Amino acid sequence: MLSTDESVQQLSMQLPTLSGDSLTLAAKNKTTVFYFFAPWCEICHLSIGNLQSVYEKNDNIDVVAIALDFTSEEEVQRFISRHKLTFPIALGNDQVKEQFKIPGYPSYYVVDADNMITNKSMGYSTEVGLYLRSL
Repeated sequence: MLSTDESVQQLSMQLPTLSGDSLTLAAKNKTTVFYFFAPWCEICHLSIGNLQSVYEKNDNIDVVAIALDFTSEEEVQRFISRHKLTFPIALGNDQVKEQFKIPGYPSYYVVDADNMITNKSMGYSTEVGLYLRSL
């Protein structure tokens, strides 16, 4: 994974979404959690609800999830629908996986308003754990 105190600004890129829009991987003036997942990942299924709760309960935290290693957009849509996700979901690719040095799923980075990594983790995280890492 990338190191903390590293900027993701130079990694910022436009990614497509399921709705046909595009999304920039950069914080927009507030703490942002970039959550990298694969729709087939069982740990992702177990922990994504915790991320949804953090997003719903904290106006000062943005969340962007990036789907990787998926076989079809329908597979990603089923994951989103199953978990009733309301935060933005981008469709990632191998370039994103390589640039963000994603070793497994789920992986996430917490970045501050200046796009500096303040925390990172891989694997299951509780709602409290996600919230505390984003402070």
